[in-house]
Amino acid sequence: MTIMRYPPGHKEAVRERIVDAAASSLREHGLSAVSIPALMKSIGLTHGGFYAHFESRDELVASAVEAAGARTAQDVLGDQVPLAEALRVYLSQEHVAHPELGCVVAALGSDGARQAKPVRRAFANVTKRLLSLVDRKLHPRSRGAREPSDEALRLASTMVGAVILARLVNDPALAQRLLSAAQPAFPT
Repeated sequence: MTIMRYPPGHKEAVRERIVDAAASSLREHGLSAVSIPALMKSIGLTHGGFYAHFESRDELVASAVEAAGARTAQDVLGDQVPLAEALRVYLSQEHVAHPELGCVVAALGSDGARQAKPVRRAFANVTKRLLSLVDRKLHPRSRGAREPSDEALRLASTMVGAVILARLVNDPALAQRLLSAAQPAFPT
């Protein structure tokens, strides 16, 4: 019998594919709408292979939430992105139309509070990171560990709330008004 060996890093790469697919699918369809067999099939893997990478669905969901949060942190709220650009991208029709590519807090935050402990912990981590990143955008000279300012709390709440409401109203003109109304109250 020949034992087939995979190249170094193969298992980590497969795990990352699963997490990325889950992060996108969960944001698009919701936390309870994605099944493990369907997810694995969508990326060409077997359901049984899932357990080589994760002990449970909750572990996968928590990992997917963290990965989605890291993506938003890097792409939208990263240090290289000016505040005005971060607001333009976050408060855009594109973000509203594509939850699978956007902020996991805006896409799934209200569902996160009703999940198992590992998933709630992941949402708490991602949300605190969002607040911290918004604070750093507003106060770039204040590096280091600090509590987010009230201004950052207001801005982050407005950003997330505007995207959620714009997705809910089912009226493109009103959705655009919500996104626009969220922007001018903040310095850019």
